[in-house]
Amino acid sequence: MSHDHAHESNVGRIWKVFFVLSAITIVEVFLGITKPHGLHFTNVLGMNLLNWIFIILTIAKAYGIMWAFMHLEGEKAALRWSIVGPLVFLIIYLIFILLVEADYIFGVFKNSTIKWNF
Repeated sequence: MSHDHAHESNVGRIWKVFFVLSAITIVEVFLGITKPHGLHFTNVLGMNLLNWIFIILTIAKAYGIMWAFMHLEGEKAALRWSIVGPLVFLIIYLIFILLVEADYIFGVFKNSTIKWNF
């Protein structure tokens, strides 16, 4: 049996994914270093806008990694969402729990006689 199609190289696709993920990471690092005043001191839903941007960019990177390296782009939408949906939900849920608990602990130490010992 001979194949009519030559094996297609994925080098271009790999570089494209590399540059997209690198660009998102560079934006995250830049925002983390500079901490723009308008983003850092603007509160949205109990958290500053800069943190929301980090969360959204991190979820976008995770989706991009799954899309490219788990080869989800060639699958049907239902299969993609059965994999990506629970992961996105769990990531958002974990972030919510971490932020609520951190805010609670901060409030306890800020408003009580318990001293910071760490």
